[in-house]
Amino acid sequence: MSTAVDLIARMNQHRLWVNANLLAAAAPLADEALRREFAIGQGSIYKSLLHLYAAEYVWLAALVGDESAVAPGDVAGKLPGNQLGDSPIASLAELRERWTELAARWKSYVRSLTPEALDEPVWRKNSLTGQRSASRRSDVLLHVCTHAQYTTAQVVNMLRQLGVEKLPDVMLIVLARQEAASA
Repeated sequence: MSTAVDLIARMNQHRLWVNANLLAAAAPLADEALRREFAIGQGSIYKSLLHLYAAEYVWLAALVGDESAVAPGDVAGKLPGNQLGDSPIASLAELRERWTELAARWKSYVRSLTPEALDEPVWRKNSLTGQRSASRRSDVLLHVCTHAQYTTAQVVNMLRQLGVEKLPDVMLIVLARQEAASA
């Protein structure tokens, strides 16, 4: 990696690859297993996947200037009067479709990054308190990736507890080895 932008792009490439692997691992599970309650993460595989999607959704919105974005599925019922602009995501198939669209937007955004942009402020308004705060763009981009790694570990733990034998590949080195093998 020669620049900070290159490193952030690589981390985002890894995050998108992991998301696809998590969705593939969840796909064969019955709805009951997807929604089984666990005392970790967001409480179930399904809720944790929705949470990952929602975090990526709101942070990308903030990065492009929408500091008040709310994603469907993550905060349904938490806001007074359920103030969502969209209905909650009802199924894994719908989540996969929306996440695929979001991944394309992320790829485009990351390709447009410049080194100068990394120091710019990104504003976000807390959807529950209304409080505004700013963070450096580079910190937001790194946060999205490290948040995803944390939540991914929780999802893998839930899959393990369900007895899934072939856990999804989530380590960057696995991605790198796959790329080297296909080169």
